[in-house]
Amino acid sequence: MDDPRLKKLRFRAWHRGFREADLILGPFADAHLEQLSLTQLDAFELLIDQPDQDLYGWITGALATPEPFEGDVLDLIRTFRFFAHTALGADHGG
Repeated sequence: MDDPRLKKLRFRAWHRGFREADLILGPFADAHLEQLSLTQLDAFELLIDQPDQDLYGWITGALATPEPFEGDVLDLIRTFRFFAHTALGADHGG
């Protein structure tokens, strides 16, 4: 991953300061950022700009997600969270 934007997004996904979110978003970033389109990267960046408690609530379904944040990227993250623990096996780079 040599793209500076991808490196920055990956770092931010792993270092949110809210461990539960880190353990979903970090492995998601490791596994999927390089395959996302520019539009999807924009959506991911918008999501990780949101407060931790809100974003985590949207991912887990504990909170209703406001319309601007619904979309395929959040759906991918929601699905991925069930597999995030298996993605933590090796060094996550964080």
